[in-house]
Amino acid sequence: MDFETQEVRKKAIWKGVFIGGGIMLGIGILAVGAVAGFFLKTIGKYFSDNEMNVKINQLIQCIDEEYLYEYDKEEMENAIYDAIFESLGDPYAGYYTAEEFKELMADSEGTYCGIGVVVQYDEEEGYLRVVEPYEGAPGEEAGIMADDYIIAIDGCDIYGMDADLAVNKIRGEEGTQVSITLRRDDKELTVDVTRRIVTVITVAHEMLENKIGYIQIAQFDVATVKQVEEAINELKEQGMTSLIVDVRDNPGGRLDSVVNIVDFFVEKDELVVYTQDKKGNRRDYKALHNDKLDVPCVVLVNGNSASASEVFAGAMQDYEIAHIMGTQSFGKGIVQSIIPLTDGTAFKITVEDYYTPNGNNIHEIGITPDTVVEFDKDAYLNEEKDTQLEAAIEYLTK
Repeated sequence: MDFETQEVRKKAIWKGVFIGGGIMLGIGILAVGAVAGFFLKTIGKYFSDNEMNVKINQLIQCIDEEYLYEYDKEEMENAIYDAIFESLGDPYAGYYTAEEFKELMADSEGTYCGIGVVVQYDEEEGYLRVVEPYEGAPGEEAGIMADDYIIAIDGCDIYGMDADLAVNKIRGEEGTQVSITLRRDDKELTVDVTRRIVTVITVAHEMLENKIGYIQIAQFDVATVKQVEEAINELKEQGMTSLIVDVRDNPGGRLDSVVNIVDFFVEKDELVVYTQDKKGNRRDYKALHNDKLDVPCVVLVNGNSASASEVFAGAMQDYEIAHIMGTQSFGKGIVQSIIPLTDGTAFKITVEDYYTPNGNNIHEIGITPDTVVEFDKDAYLNEEKDTQLEAAIEYLTK
């Protein structure tokens, strides 16, 4: 559910963040290498001769001379850096060791080695909440269920831990095992999950009654744009006259992906989203193509639709392209930058707000549906009746 900028020196690249190698929690915004260079230069200035640096060196020197036991200097160093970002009280800020940063920057090509579980960071609970275990993936096979909270990984409590760092702890080499402690209702249970390669299909589609097309987007991954395009083309060939786009329980993804998907619905050069930093600097992200799908549309959202999902729903709502239905979305309207350092480590901080085309910042507010429709869980479990989807179908068949 993160919305983040990744700034890489000399070469700007789009990347994402996964859980167990499996779930996108972030949106990447393209940034120029010069900005990263500025941060690197500034960081060096801050930490070269200030009082804090001197004091830390004095403490370490005293420990080296007087402390009775052996200790891990690298572990101490990383703990200091972690504490700096923890002191901000920002759940989206954090420090990455070189190994963690390398994992973070792994290509998001739609396959990964992990447990295949979609999660969101629950700020109120301080833990990762399971949105969905992928069908047939290791997590589901081990008994992990939607709405479980992951509270420990390999015996380490992850309360308040940066979501990306927790994600990296779940990822690992194929065939290795990770121990996941869950909180389900009022009970705790631990499951051992064997990591393996998982292929993610982020888009599902079908033709419903009355030539209503249905596209479900699970997350905004690198492969999602092509999958959405293929889904639209197939539905058009089948005679689609209206469309439902379902981003319920979609925790977010990549900015380039969501901008390119909104591009299917708006005119060239129309604003999709813009960001603004503390100095008032603004960056606009616009549609690039002329091909516009012109059919009546409903977008389904809920409280787990976050970040990139809200960029999508916000643009569709502001341009009155789609009728938004469901319940209030999550409300993630801030942007993080991941800044690499010269030693291979990196850090992440919140740097910008983002705004819908009409200038709305939805952080801690969310997207308000045009029509509020509650999801009836009992009806779904007992009758397989999706009240929100049925309301969307009814709206399009009026």
